Amino acid sequence: MKKTDFIVQDLLSKIYQGAYNLNKLPNQRKLASFYKVSRFTIQKAIADLVDMGVISTIQGSGIFINKKALKNPLIFNSLTKTPYKRLKSKMLSLEKRKANSKDQQIFQIEPNSKVWVFERIRIVNYKIEQLEYSVMPCSLFFDLNQSVIEGSIQQYVESKGLKISHHITSYIPTISDEHTSHILLCRKGTPMMKIINRSVLNTGRVFEYSEIAAIDYSVTYIRPYNREGQNFRAL
Repeated sequence: MKKTDFIVQDLLSKIYQGAYNLNKLPNQRKLASFYKVSRFTIQKAIADLVDMGVISTIQGSGIFINKKALKNPLIFNSLTKTPYKRLKSKMLSLEKRKANSKDQQIFQIEPNSKVWVFERIRIVNYKIEQLEYSVMPCSLFFDLNQSVIEGSIQQYVESKGLKISHHITSYIPTISDEHTSHILLCRKGTPMMKIINRSVLNTGRVFEYSEIAAIDYSVTYIRPYNREGQNFRAL
């Protein structure tokens, strides 16, 4: 694990443990001394925490913890911790085709239904981080286009008057194939994470199915302890 990543996770742990009085972190000099790293490394870690919304910095006053952030579960990776202004998507392909048997099962649609299929890359700080393959039903999204795909799918969905309920996500370690390696600029057979996601409306209907290929992927979860759920698992 990189030093910056370790410091971010360690500071998150201490923040959620309530280790800092007055909801304020030590200054950069003290943090650099504590972790035995340069001020530059501390600045990078602090910048990551600011991007996540966990802390804010006020010049001349210090580094302050965002109390509102502590009340909600936190999930972050290289995309979710990056502000939208430094995150871009580029469409590689878009086609409309007849739904296959897998599409029919996922979206609960008829055999003659049509679906959109598209690929896009996700770019973070000018670096290609992920390759995403997605499928969406045409019956819900007749006007899907490049502008939407290179923007926010979630905003587009909600602009239709639809309400997003939740996402079901699975993580599967795998290796890159020839197509993925070409897009992500890595060698064929490079270890990677395959992220399979189903996005669900409040009606219970799946509106998007996606498979994401990510190199050097990591994710951190901070969530409340679910005592009731743990007791159920022990039965």
